[in-house]
Amino acid sequence: MNIEYHKHWSRSLNQDMELKVYGHSGKPVLVFPTQSGRFYDYENNGMIEAARWFIDEGFFQFFTVDSIDSQSWVNSGAPPADRGRRHEDYDRYIVQELVPWIHQYQGQESLLLATGCSMGGYHSANFFFRHPDVFDSVISLSGIFKLTMFIGDYMDDNVYFNSPLYYLPNLTDPWYLERYRRGQIILCAGQGAWEDEMQEDARAMQRILREKQIPAWVDLWGYDVNHDWPWWRKQLPYFLSKLMEHN
Repeated sequence: MNIEYHKHWSRSLNQDMELKVYGHSGKPVLVFPTQSGRFYDYENNGMIEAARWFIDEGFFQFFTVDSIDSQSWVNSGAPPADRGRRHEDYDRYIVQELVPWIHQYQGQESLLLATGCSMGGYHSANFFFRHPDVFDSVISLSGIFKLTMFIGDYMDDNVYFNSPLYYLPNLTDPWYLERYRRGQIILCAGQGAWEDEMQEDARAMQRILREKQIPAWVDLWGYDVNHDWPWWRKQLPYFLSKLMEHN
């Protein structure tokens, strides 16, 4: 497997950002790490190995990025408004810097698959719904879809527009809705330990998407399925194979 390490200065974040690339060709997959995680966590926890066949066969090429959660939503020492503004810096880094770099790296401007586990599941869904001109598919594993566990009931525009459970019910713009309906949406949560809020949010998302007539696969796994890497290693290749069947 081709594996490359890259480090770039981000003008949006005013800091270095690191990533790794896995594979030689295929649909670009942007991987968001778990809460406050690093670009190497996905590999270190066996997720790249779990997807090895798909990568080696050239169906998918993975790009694992750094988070800045400890500077944004998880930064308990900063006011919620400041955290939201810092997340918007991250949004600009991903969409205006990293994605164009991926297009240049691959030599083509393909739409991306977003994925991640836990907080990465949140980011993958939020980026998909905010930027359906950049992402055409999402596999969100054990994600939350609102930010109350980090900032309580605080609300401003940055919180609202980064909380799919808040902005999707009020979204009527056909530009977005038509792209969602053409996309491939997979939201998965377990029903075991540490998954209560994740399955609750997944059910809420299912209701919203159904009301909007947006096709989505919301898959709740069993009561033994915990919020942990061993299950995510099972879920990832399962859903990658389903995406390939769909195509």
